[in-house]
Amino acid sequence: MTTKKVAEIIVEVLEEAGVKHCYGIVGDTLNYVTDALSRSTIEWVHVRHEEAAAFAAGAESYISGRLTACAGSCGPGSLHFINGIFEAQRNKAPMVLIASQIVTEQIGFEFPQEVNFSSVYQSCSVFCETIINPASARRIMTQACQAALNKRGVAIVVVPADISQAVIKEELHYSVHHPNPVLLPAANELQEIADLLNQGKKIGIYAGAGCEGAHDLLISLAKTLNAPIAHTSRAKNFVEYDNPFNMGMTGMLGVKSGFNMMNSCETLLLLGADFAWSQFYPANAKIIQVDRDGCHLGRRHPVDIAVVGDIVPTLSALLPLLKQNTDDKFLQECLKHRQSTLEILQKEESAGKGPLIHPQHLVHLIDKYADEDALFTADGGSAMVWLLRHVHSNGKRRTLTSLLHGTMANAMPQALGLQKAYPGRQVISLSGDGGLSMLMGDLLTAIQEKLPIKIVVINNGSLNFVELEQKTDGLLNNYTDLQNPNFAKVAEAIGFYGQQVTQLSELESAVQAFLAHTGPALLDVHTNPMELVMPPTIEIGQAAGMVLYAAKATLHGRIKDVEELVVNNLFK
Repeated sequence: MTTKKVAEIIVEVLEEAGVKHCYGIVGDTLNYVTDALSRSTIEWVHVRHEEAAAFAAGAESYISGRLTACAGSCGPGSLHFINGIFEAQRNKAPMVLIASQIVTEQIGFEFPQEVNFSSVYQSCSVFCETIINPASARRIMTQACQAALNKRGVAIVVVPADISQAVIKEELHYSVHHPNPVLLPAANELQEIADLLNQGKKIGIYAGAGCEGAHDLLISLAKTLNAPIAHTSRAKNFVEYDNPFNMGMTGMLGVKSGFNMMNSCETLLLLGADFAWSQFYPANAKIIQVDRDGCHLGRRHPVDIAVVGDIVPTLSALLPLLKQNTDDKFLQECLKHRQSTLEILQKEESAGKGPLIHPQHLVHLIDKYADEDALFTADGGSAMVWLLRHVHSNGKRRTLTSLLHGTMANAMPQALGLQKAYPGRQVISLSGDGGLSMLMGDLLTAIQEKLPIKIVVINNGSLNFVELEQKTDGLLNNYTDLQNPNFAKVAEAIGFYGQQVTQLSELESAVQAFLAHTGPALLDVHTNPMELVMPPTIEIGQAAGMVLYAAKATLHGRIKDVEELVVNNLFK
């Protein structure tokens, strides 16, 4: 029978569960845990803000699939993780947060820095418990790791300072179990799906993030059904490449060919897709949905057939039941729309006719010169749109942005986590000027941890996506302007390679030099502040809103803004 501190048990369980990195900031109530970490195989990643720690850990977990950890001190320390925890939870990224707490004898008396972490984190976790009895430490930690891995989300373990240093004699050694069951619809359900597809007209496939690993099966399915494939934003990496049936994305971030396919199909097969916006589903199609989570079935839009299953085994079992569809008229129509859409995207990626730097052209150059297996992150807002539309997948690259939580400031800290997890790969953050400045202090983490991340600042001097939303609602843009520093000089002062680009003629060579730099680098690019993010289809209300904005701007003496909006988007 061995004697150990609770803090040592906590770290031992994390090691056994496969944790490689723990992100956080040290503090008094966490000291025994960090002491145990210092003698373990887990590497401590010292960030400057706990929110950045959670973003970084969540990114590592999401892309690698392995369990990661964060740890913070009592009160404000562990409270700062909250936004990044929501991000990881919504991404189904397995993570454990060790939230250290004041000593147990002071809990409940409004002691300085006391926070009820259970009430705070209950809504954004798959497990949330406090270690009250030192003898239960291993059991609770094991359950936390198991919940994070098997329920795929964030597990919170609250550890009072006196509990972490308590010494106990262990009798039972609980272990973390992470089985990988195969979920497959029943035989009669598969036959029902096959019957509907075999008699279906204008068949379309909509692939979501649940299609990871199913690329070749998807192509075989599309060939059999003569069906075009649209995909969600999160499925881009798994569906887009080497896919002659690809129509791209639908939704507000999507493109016309994806929207057209979804809008005009008569039979739709949803595969691992939980796309939230019901207005982008077909109004009159027969819809079949396959998802590994039964709670997702029919919750976004009514469906005709709904089954639970993992996509890879489900398609493997379904394909032999399908007949070859010989009618390719719908597919050919969709391919014509796709060609037209690609021509539009290529035109947007060109340098344009004027002196302005268009963000689409900037991202096109980044895409052109980035490594084949580069990892990309993007801030919420317009940076996210440019990433999804203009960075191309090839089966090796991965993209990550805040599509489910929709937060600002995610890109740079997520890049930190990806670089820590994959030290040999190029990691590129497409950061908005608003997003980067929100957590800019963690640029120092790249220097301290020697992480050669590459940060592109899409510097348009505004909260650009918010400004666009205001204008399309017919409102004047208020409080969106940003007075920015020279981000390149700020980065250089910290220890980055920094370069600012304001002239189109300098852009391509600057991108090449920036990406070729061996250490951390930041490229501050001044882009067209009036660039419009065009949806796949323009609604009457959106057009009317822009007209109303133009009228209001004119009445309020902002005629120059209206002129720039028109001219800067006309001469691309």
